[in-house]
Amino acid sequence: MSEQNPQVANLPGWSNHRPCFLARLRAATLALIALATALPQPVTAQGLPLIRDTEIENLLNDYARPVFKAAGLGSGRVAVRIVNNEAFNAFVVDGRNVFIHTGALMQAQTPNEVIGVLAHEAGHIAGGHMAALRTRIAKDQTRALIAQILGIGLMVAGGVAGGDSGRDIGGAGQSVLYGGNALIMRGLTAERRSQESAADQAGLGYLNTTGQSGQGMLSTFERFAGQELFSDQNRDPFARTHPVATDRLARLRQLVEASPFYTVVDSPELQQRHDMMRAKLSGYIENPQTVLNRYPATDQSLPARYARSVARFRMGGNSGLENALLESDQLIKTDPKNPYFWELKADFLQKSGKWTQSIPFLRKALQLSGNDAPLISVQLAQGMLQSKQPELLEEAIALLRKAINREGENATAYNMLGQAYYDKGLIPQAELARAQGLFYFGAIKQAQEFARRAQGALKPGSPEWVKADDIVNYKPQT
Repeated sequence: MSEQNPQVANLPGWSNHRPCFLARLRAATLALIALATALPQPVTAQGLPLIRDTEIENLLNDYARPVFKAAGLGSGRVAVRIVNNEAFNAFVVDGRNVFIHTGALMQAQTPNEVIGVLAHEAGHIAGGHMAALRTRIAKDQTRALIAQILGIGLMVAGGVAGGDSGRDIGGAGQSVLYGGNALIMRGLTAERRSQESAADQAGLGYLNTTGQSGQGMLSTFERFAGQELFSDQNRDPFARTHPVATDRLARLRQLVEASPFYTVVDSPELQQRHDMMRAKLSGYIENPQTVLNRYPATDQSLPARYARSVARFRMGGNSGLENALLESDQLIKTDPKNPYFWELKADFLQKSGKWTQSIPFLRKALQLSGNDAPLISVQLAQGMLQSKQPELLEEAIALLRKAINREGENATAYNMLGQAYYDKGLIPQAELARAQGLFYFGAIKQAQEFARRAQGALKPGSPEWVKADDIVNYKPQT
């Protein structure tokens, strides 16, 4: 909004009676407009409690890949990121990431429920809903400002007029102020509900294209429909951000039941992987005693044994590691081709400071993963570096470089590579790798300090020097 906006400049009484107030309001106006224009900037994962795990990420990618392809989102364009939060929730903030809570993964009984949520969120991305909503919010912030100016203007005029008429006009100003905000909120809510309905229909279209049922999506929204009656404080985040109107739910049910794939169910193999994911999350996230109650010793299923092995380790005590290793050995014996059982045993060893002992198990896990698991590669390289065996240094560097080639923003891999270069005496390369790790972690100032030190010892114009220069000259968007 500019100062020449007639709705501001022509308000009666301001320039004659409140010059200082008008100057302050203009400054506040500029601040609000700056806030509005800042909204469309991409939101990073920094500040969110994200967790990473090869097994779970592979499963979620298998869930999402056909859906994203049907949505026209391409291969690898959108990442599914896992937020460590017990609430059932999933959301998008841009066109590149779908965030899903561990609570949603653990509460979803079937793969189809998670796939339905991913399909719905894909509908938001494909529909450009977040960009549209940010534009609407920015526009409505301007409208809210105009409403406030009109309201304050009337109140100022009332104060100047004095008497009963002044109080009447002042009251009218407050009505404009509050009424304007309520009108804007109703508009935003209406648009949000329209987007939710559009995402439902788009998501169901993707499920039909991929030959999958919409029952999971339907059951998820039916679960939260009752929360419409609750206050925001008592409602789950998913219910607050995905309002389920009665007519919307009825339409969704009609479309799901009309689908030729309505009765399609998840394969036993996919259901098993889903159950293993839930068990793993339970083991690592929940209180160990809660895990043992959820998966009692009488339950000899593979997921239950998986969860208990982690719970045994986390309980600690004199025999905590011993019991966990015994259970992981039994898992390996049951399915020796499962890379994640070998990774699990190595994780127990590493967390107990037994770095050297972890190496052969991680080698096996990486081999069974087709030598294409960046997170396992980084974990193996870390074991090699911590073991302080010089003969493993070159292999560790090769593993870390390969991981970075696959995941160019893996901050942990860069930090490990920095340690490896330090151990090898390559100080400028070490400081550059450290700068890159800090940069992707989001610690920009510290990253720039390391980059300046690296740049001073690197050959000007070399690829490494240019990388350091990019970090030094990076200016965060505001």
